[in-house]
Order: sequence, then structure tokens, then C-alpha cells
Amino acid sequence: MRSPTPFAPEPGSPRLKRRRESPHDTFWTVGAGGPDAVYGERVLLRPDGVSLRLFEPGRSKLAAGLARGLAGPLPRPGERWLYLGAATGTTASHVADLVGPLGRVYAVEKSLRPFARLLATARRYPNLCPILGDARWTERHLGLIPPVAGVYADLAQPDQVGIVLANCAEFLRPEGALLLALKTASMGRDATPEEHARAAHRQLAATFDLADPIPLDPFHRRHFLLAGRAARGPGASGSSGPPLVPRVPERATSRPAGPRAGPRW
Repeated sequence: MRSPTPFAPEPGSPRLKRRRESPHDTFWTVGAGGPDAVYGERVLLRPDGVSLRLFEPGRSKLAAGLARGLAGPLPRPGERWLYLGAATGTTASHVADLVGPLGRVYAVEKSLRPFARLLATARRYPNLCPILGDARWTERHLGLIPPVAGVYADLAQPDQVGIVLANCAEFLRPEGALLLALKTASMGRDATPEEHARAAHRQLAATFDLADPIPLDPFHRRHFLLAGRAARGPGASGSSGPPLVPRVPERATSRPAGPRAGPRW
């Protein structure tokens, strides 16, 4: 018997739905912050009161990864995730949908203007915790971020891979998930985008079991999505154990000079 709904749950992520459409399937997240749109996306309200938000690949690199075949790992209900480079909260709100009301998303953003919009989004999403701060200064966030099940990063920095590794060293649990939206245009002109992606993959592969980089063209030029899970470290005892301590490049652990005041919410 044919299902009365055109939406199908995506394996591994119960709050992500796939809608079979022509010429391309679309992805939707189960809204955790009310029925209204966050950034102008299409919203469908089901008869049972559940809202579904269109996850647009042109607006989100994670959605673009799904459109290009990303199979996982993805945020799951009840998990805690760290989001580096949350900007105004477009993708962060969808990650908050995926972890659901019982999960948490710790969203770090360093620029004041997008952070103001991120705060507005967080007023609708109690499970979205905005943190004003630089992702490089991991020690400033130690009292704010608990061990997490996954890290999502979207950083326009030359050393974005090193920044991600430093944060994983502090906050990611053993066998935790990593999703990195790699912006190769920020990594210099001394290599092609594909070469930058391969170099990032090699650097992360010392710690993570990774799939091949996923090119995000035509949605986001010169971007790749790298996805995988941390290998179990020595002495790790599973998801309830201490955070992972990967090998972090020396450059990633250096901190810019400046006051050591804690971040603001």
C-alpha cells in the first residue's frame, strides 16, 4: 500500500525527511523551533501540527552535501553538537532541528553582526546555545561546552582544519562525528580546490575515518564537505568516556595575543 505522505525518513537521522520530487529529491527537517520560517525557507505544516522546513542546498552547505550524496554521519535526536562558524544560524537552526528538543547545539560565532541574528534565532530554539567567541580560543569555551557527539564547522580561515582539530581535541567524544564544510578559497592560491581538499583529508585522516571529500558544486563553488568519525583513542571507553585527544598541528594550538576574558552569550 502506498504511503499517504510523500516524505520518507532518512536512514540514520529520524528528524530528516526526503521528499521524492522531480528532477531532484528535496530534504526537510522536522522543526524544533515552531512553525514559522527562520530565513525565508518553505515550511509545511502537517495535520498533526508538526512543521517541516525545506533544507535548501543553495543556502546550506550541509544540505548541499545531502544533495550530493552525503550518507552520514548526521546529527541524531538527543545528541549534543558543537557548531563552529554559525554565522546567522541558517544551517545551525537545521542542526537544532535534527538533534531535537532533547539535544543541544553549541553555536560559536565571532562576528557581532551575524551573532545578533543568531541570538534572534536562539530565542525560538531553546536547544540552540549561541556563544560569541573565536573558535581558535578553545580554552575560553571550556566552561560553556560539554563533551559533544559531533562537530560541524564552516570556517572561512586558512587554518580551518587546524582549528577544527583543536576543538575536537577539547570537546569531541571518542568515536564522535565530524562534518567540515571546507572553503578552499580561504586556503590560498598555491593549489587547486581539489588539491586543498585532498590535503585536508590527509591531515584529518590521522585522527578520523573519513569518506572521500564531497564537492559541493554547483551549490557552493570551491567548497567540499568532509565527513567521518573519530577513531577510538587509547583507553577510550565509548561514548560516555573522556573527550578525544587527536594529534593537533602546532599551528592550530597557537592563540592570538589578547585578553583572556570569557566569551559572551
